[in-house]
Amino acid sequence: MTTTALDTALALPSAPGAEWWRSAVIYQIYPRSFADANGDGIGDLPGVTAHLDDLQRLGVDAVWLSPFMTSPQKDAGYDVTDYCDVDPIFGTLADFDDLLAGAHERGIRVIVDLVPNHSSDQHVWFQEALAAAPGSAARARYLFRDGKGEHGELPPNNWDSVFGGPAWTRVTEADGRPGQWYLHLFDASQPDFDWTNTEVRAEFRRVLRFWLDRGVDGFRVDVAHGLMKKAGLPDYVPDIDGGSMGGDASDVPYWGQPEVHDVYREWHRVLAEYDGDRALCAEAWLPSVAQTALWVRPDEMNQAFNFAYLETKWDAAALRAVIDESLTDYAAVGAPSTWVLSNHDVVRHASRLALTADNPQGTGLGPNSPGKPIPEVGLRRARAATAMMLALPGSAYLYQGEELGLPEVIDIPDAARQDPTWFRTNGERYGRDGCRVPIPWVAGAPAYGFNDSGASWLPQPPEWARLARDSQAADAASTLSMYTTLLAERRARDLGEGTLEWIQTPADVLAFRNGSLTVLANLGADPVPAPNGRVIAASGALVDGRVPTDTTVWVETD
Repeated sequence: MTTTALDTALALPSAPGAEWWRSAVIYQIYPRSFADANGDGIGDLPGVTAHLDDLQRLGVDAVWLSPFMTSPQKDAGYDVTDYCDVDPIFGTLADFDDLLAGAHERGIRVIVDLVPNHSSDQHVWFQEALAAAPGSAARARYLFRDGKGEHGELPPNNWDSVFGGPAWTRVTEADGRPGQWYLHLFDASQPDFDWTNTEVRAEFRRVLRFWLDRGVDGFRVDVAHGLMKKAGLPDYVPDIDGGSMGGDASDVPYWGQPEVHDVYREWHRVLAEYDGDRALCAEAWLPSVAQTALWVRPDEMNQAFNFAYLETKWDAAALRAVIDESLTDYAAVGAPSTWVLSNHDVVRHASRLALTADNPQGTGLGPNSPGKPIPEVGLRRARAATAMMLALPGSAYLYQGEELGLPEVIDIPDAARQDPTWFRTNGERYGRDGCRVPIPWVAGAPAYGFNDSGASWLPQPPEWARLARDSQAADAASTLSMYTTLLAERRARDLGEGTLEWIQTPADVLAFRNGSLTVLANLGADPVPAPNGRVIAASGALVDGRVPTDTTVWVETD
């Protein structure tokens, strides 16, 4: 592997409080939908490498790669069989090394996705468990339990899978008899590890070191709050209106157990063995910002996605409250707030912010969903929300395609859907396919430039042509141009390292200062006067010096 300028910089210690991840803008790449170099319809690592110049021009500091490790792809790579190799559909370890070197050459760091809560049922450990007897060391790596009832015919408890249906599946023992049950909080093909098992913990320390030795800059940890389960696995009935990942409920026996913090203290020590600042980011859906902040105490993880912010409706008072709460609670543990509006698991914010009916996380949007958004309203609000988010102090995550203003794809044919949620709920929940459609690069090309063959693992809608990157690149008013401008100004002004000072405004307006920048977001129905000063950027055109509804403006002030 070639040593780059960034590799050299990584070895330099940073002053406490000045680590790169505190203020970075990190771009999430969902590899199967980013760019496809070999034309098979599925994105791959060489496709990512081919577009690193585009990411450099956009102005991001790092990329996060969703899972690309060896997997049967029952859940788009979140079911792993080998944590230390690349799935052939995405390329090879050499392709990963090329991507990493190319990113570092451009000053872009690389974070990889790690899935420690569960493996694939094809993982060698789980296959060994199926062949082994109850009570064996092989089964102890997972959560196997005897069933209830006279003949063990009932599951060990009443837990439901996040993807719908029961969270337990019964196995057939080697002698052909019905046997024990294993826990899978997600699909039946994703058995949960038992994280009280020392062998499991040692294995993941090995996995961390494998990727750190290759030069990665950190890890995003999938289902970080789910590793430990409450002793005794007690029955639990979730709130029917609650979020499937636990963000709307408290005291869930399989989310946010206190013992999981010891795991991340171990991981923190592993990363500390390496030069430079390696980052751990938690996907932890918890009931409050204060609880989430516990995951980023000084000896644990470095970042946690701010799902409370992501889930806040387009309401000035609610947004101000969650921003205040975030800045206060994260600062109390010495961590930055990590802002996010979209990712591969939620309805894209260009649609979500204009919904007129409740849409719990994981439900998705489809042809029969209530309260479907008006596209023009959704895009206007998405641009305004992004402009406000990128002016906030802390770190920010962007999801591929949001810089193009991509909405959720609603009209995916039933026969084309692939999310396990769709199948496990018998079509009652559409799931996450709508935010995972391959993104458009070139308006007039096959598959809009996703590849040269025209193949696409999910169908792309006709309106992708006008949203393609080449259609937006030369348009100063495009969403792509807005993102590029905002990111350049954010970096030049060190907004991620700044401080926020609120400005008194009418009830439906938010305004604050960060350094010499004044930011005003109008969430009300009527235009309001823009702040005095030079306009640096705006999510929409101002009219006679006034900021229209659903518009954010950045103004340089003395």
